[in-house]
Amino acid sequence: MAASAGLHARTTDEVFSRLKLRHLNLLVEVAARGNIVHAASSLNVAQPAATKIIRNLEAALGRRLFQRIAHGVVPTHYGEVVVRRARRILGEVHHTGEELQALSQGMTGHVTVGTLLAAAPSLLPHGIVALKRERPEISFSLVEDSHETLMAMLRLGDLDCVVGYLSGRAPDAGLVQEILCHEPVAITVRRDHPLAGKPVVTLGDLQAQQWIMPPAETALRRQLEFCFRKAGRALPREAVESISILANFSMLKASDMVAALPCNVVDTQPDLCRLPIDFVIGSGAIGVTRRAEADITPAADHFLHLLKRVAREREDRTRH
Repeated sequence: MAASAGLHARTTDEVFSRLKLRHLNLLVEVAARGNIVHAASSLNVAQPAATKIIRNLEAALGRRLFQRIAHGVVPTHYGEVVVRRARRILGEVHHTGEELQALSQGMTGHVTVGTLLAAAPSLLPHGIVALKRERPEISFSLVEDSHETLMAMLRLGDLDCVVGYLSGRAPDAGLVQEILCHEPVAITVRRDHPLAGKPVVTLGDLQAQQWIMPPAETALRRQLEFCFRKAGRALPREAVESISILANFSMLKASDMVAALPCNVVDTQPDLCRLPIDFVIGSGAIGVTRRAEADITPAADHFLHLLKRVAREREDRTRH
């Protein structure tokens, strides 16, 4: 797919004036599938026509957008830029349709939320139940993954927001954060753990244990590191890093491992208990992160309104 050497503004303007959403869909599909034939087939476009569209864009931009590999194509650095912008344009068009539909049909649409460790088993389910009770016509998708993956999806417009523990650091450029509530943290073990019968558990007791640790980039991990460092102790070496709350529950119940978990989460598990520790971990801030420059859809805005209400009610119960 050779491209011309220079960038001609008039030619570029002419091409973009004829650019259609199906052309943007084609670019995104080719990047996702790594194959022009498969991408064209998925969009019901003839392969020669798809190739011609891409070549015309490359000629107008003076840049090669895709390069051939053994079994297909991959975006070049220039192609990645164009594909990223195409995704955003398509996302905005999708959100426009949702907003018009919400206005005409009384708040319908779709909300896609990413979640970090500890928010899913506590705050989010109550928010989702409240949303479906008040607006059953709104569909909802929940994506659980690592911090880096969720933030990348958020910036691309694949998520409306991310809910979970905030890192305590300033958000990345283009993102904004809002605290929803603070969640007390407990050192957690299975009920018949050797430490469960002690009247007081110290950091010395815990240093020798096998741990399930939150990832290094999380605020909870830094809180634990601070506790050990303040006491002049090294962080436990025998540790497994995990963000899966279900896997953590299973490991705790099947072993003598130790984990720091939100109190609200621990109290839902009859086979787990909090240890009576002689130090303070503090609480973690659970909040929402979203794109700064994007108007949030009415459906997502309503969900965040309900989530804030649920968070306030939880904090009120905690204080009382």
